[in-house]
Amino acid sequence: MTDRPRRPARPQIELEVLSTRRLSPHLVRLVLGGEGFARFTPNAFTDRYVKIFFSPSGEELHPPFDVAELRATLPADRVPVTRTYTVREVNEAEGWLAVDFVVHGDEGLAGPWAASAVPGDHVVLTGPGGGYAPDPTADWHLLVGDESALPAIAAALEALPDDAEGDAFVEVAGPEDEVPLTVPAGVALRWVHRGPDVSGTPRLLADAVAAAPWRDGRVHAFVHGERESVKALRDVMLYQRGVAREHLSISGYWARGRAEDRFQAEKREPIGQILP
Repeated sequence: MTDRPRRPARPQIELEVLSTRRLSPHLVRLVLGGEGFARFTPNAFTDRYVKIFFSPSGEELHPPFDVAELRATLPADRVPVTRTYTVREVNEAEGWLAVDFVVHGDEGLAGPWAASAVPGDHVVLTGPGGGYAPDPTADWHLLVGDESALPAIAAALEALPDDAEGDAFVEVAGPEDEVPLTVPAGVALRWVHRGPDVSGTPRLLADAVAAAPWRDGRVHAFVHGERESVKALRDVMLYQRGVAREHLSISGYWARGRAEDRFQAEKREPIGQILP
């Protein structure tokens, strides 16, 4: 048996926290920049994302480092792990990018870090990746997701032309978690409130979309968020509304009860597959 060729490491970028802002009770925005921004190459996707390195031990990470080598030489609890986050905005002229973090108290790794970050802190990331931008030839647009997809939905809404038509459904805990968005006049924005409990709501968005009027013409749809919620939305998109797969950007961004390492591994298993 031959070893698989090792995938080349993506360039590591070290950025400085320039500012932090609490957008809502569960959303924190960090503006990142500094000298390392020169190594960041933006793309044209509205769902562009970066993978941020975190050390479980709390040690600061400074590039370059080889994660595979660290796995071979460090105890497991000191090996950096990655968390994936959408880039909300990039300002090339001023040399910064903004990332929004969902925060639920001390839960998780990235959220608590973002909530306690202060200007001058450093972060190491790779990217950006991405794969979606609104299709200008579509008759209308459908954007659906929870807080994890909100930055990409917000960026897509800002990228739409003024005369665009469509619908956007965003799931949040309650009215206090709604944030101002720039929305074309022809796009209806619907906030879907689940209450404070994030469990047991996989059909909330699917039911909201299924009950809403369906527009005429060809839709270009962006559907992302919690994995089981996205599966329910997949059934509405493909089987109830007959959306062609080539007109549908769909994936799970996270899964309840799973850290990202396990969530990413499950993408290769039946439980983690969105499209049949």
